[in-house]
Amino acid sequence: MIDKLHLVRAYLSAYAARDLAAIEPMFADAITLRDWKIRVVGKAAALDETRKNFEAVQSLAIDVLAAYERDGGAAAELKIVIDGRDTIHVVDAFDFDAAGRITAIRAFIGRGDEHVA
Repeated sequence: MIDKLHLVRAYLSAYAARDLAAIEPMFADAITLRDWKIRVVGKAAALDETRKNFEAVQSLAIDVLAAYERDGGAAAELKIVIDGRDTIHVVDAFDFDAAGRITAIRAFIGRGDEHVA
């Protein structure tokens, strides 16, 4: 049985480290990435989009606030600090194939629980 939450944490750790070489084998050939700005299909396109994200920042810190597992997938509520100053809250929904490779990541932007005046 695949430990999907372990796979999610491994992916997020590699993402925070901006380690494209570690992410590459985690992606299935027909992966789909979708967020509030983009949708790409296929491993080459997904890796290219991920590389662009890495090149746009100096540092990433990712805190997993909550994680949930389901048949065929998992989801994680994240607090992401970009370059030590910009914070976004995101929920990433992951789908996996039988080999444990990521077949889809759907990211949804939200907000934290901080009070905004």
